[in-house]
Amino acid sequence: MKDIILKKIQDLAINVGVIGLGYVGLPLAVEKAKAGFRTVGFDVQEKKVAMVNRGENYIGDVVNEDLKAIVDSGMLWATTDFSFTRDMDFIAVCVPTPLDAYQQPDISYVRDSAAEIAKYMKKGAMVVLESTTYPGTTEELVRPILEEGSGMVCGVDFYLGFSPERVDPGNLIYKTKNTPKVVGAIGEDARELIAAMYGAVLQSEVFTVSSPAVAEMEKLLENTYRNVNIGLINEMAMLCHKMGINVWEVIEAAKTKPYGFQAFYPGPGLGGHCIPLDPYYLSWKARKYGFHTSMIESSMMINDKMPEYVAERASRILNRAKKPLNGARVLLLGVAYKQDVDDYRESPALAVMACLEAEGAAVDYYDPHIPSCRYKGGVKKGLEALGPQAVAAYDLVIVTTAHTSVDYGMVAENAAALFDTKNAAKGVRDRGRVELL
Repeated sequence: MKDIILKKIQDLAINVGVIGLGYVGLPLAVEKAKAGFRTVGFDVQEKKVAMVNRGENYIGDVVNEDLKAIVDSGMLWATTDFSFTRDMDFIAVCVPTPLDAYQQPDISYVRDSAAEIAKYMKKGAMVVLESTTYPGTTEELVRPILEEGSGMVCGVDFYLGFSPERVDPGNLIYKTKNTPKVVGAIGEDARELIAAMYGAVLQSEVFTVSSPAVAEMEKLLENTYRNVNIGLINEMAMLCHKMGINVWEVIEAAKTKPYGFQAFYPGPGLGGHCIPLDPYYLSWKARKYGFHTSMIESSMMINDKMPEYVAERASRILNRAKKPLNGARVLLLGVAYKQDVDDYRESPALAVMACLEAEGAAVDYYDPHIPSCRYKGGVKKGLEALGPQAVAAYDLVIVTTAHTSVDYGMVAENAAALFDTKNAAKGVRDRGRVELL
């Protein structure tokens, strides 16, 4: 069966299904279809499905013309009907894996997707989980569901693996197609087949590891590495402020070392779909083995308290102008979790907003990429434009996202005070009203 499937991969005769058409799933589905594989996207949100079928893009990393062309050619279409998975030879699961109210992994989307796949899965199908999760999910959760629901045996009747998504929204160099891919699977045949499928699509290395658990842990290591180092530099920023030292200048100096140092930068907190969440998956799993990830948990505590720290610093800035935070008008520049993207998942800016409002401040925001956002169960609208008069109307302006399209010189010139948590105004010469994190 393996040789037959390899031949089908070579002949582009594999039908591909992608479950979850978000920031990971839609770019993957587009690349599969562009490579010549007929692809079906599955999602429970009818709005997304309808947009895909009209060739309308809603993901920044997808080229609008590419999506329209492959939809019009019949190489990609979408549906909410999971029964179509019966025709799929390769199924990638790209569903959300959030944390619940107790900061524990919520794997309900993975569980539900596996149950749907099991109902219709054909013999010889390859199933790959791409959603970030704790080590053991593929083998301990997904495999039993697929076997019990389908009556088939993993490694004999179907192939199962894990290949962590690597998506960096807004990255101008690395996209889905040219980012190296890691594959871990149950059995050598599954590893070879799944790696061959990705190899037929991507213009990058496909690196195989011995098991899904290794691939799952690898993904957590990638993002926990960033979490820990950002926690370190955030703590350094707080110390440098107390000592009257510019932490940004310190980092620039440290960057001159050609070995043994990688620059990380402080900010108002962590955002995005992975870095703020993944360490919680790891620490939760570690506790099941009686192990406490003390260094990781310390960095999480530092990063989690940064929005509150920003609010405290904002209060001190206002105090110097003899204005209380209670009743002050504050403008946040940016609610996206990183510069020049329209993604505000887990954005620290929203946490900063909540901290300021809790102390009685009236908070607005401006973000050229996000005209409105979901906030506290409702919708909050941003300013439509940013000009001198708008900036001057606030007691304090805080840079929470370093969007490159903002005129920081104009902001610094007209703001009563500017608190720059991202060093976005580094090019501004007159720094009399600018305070850095």
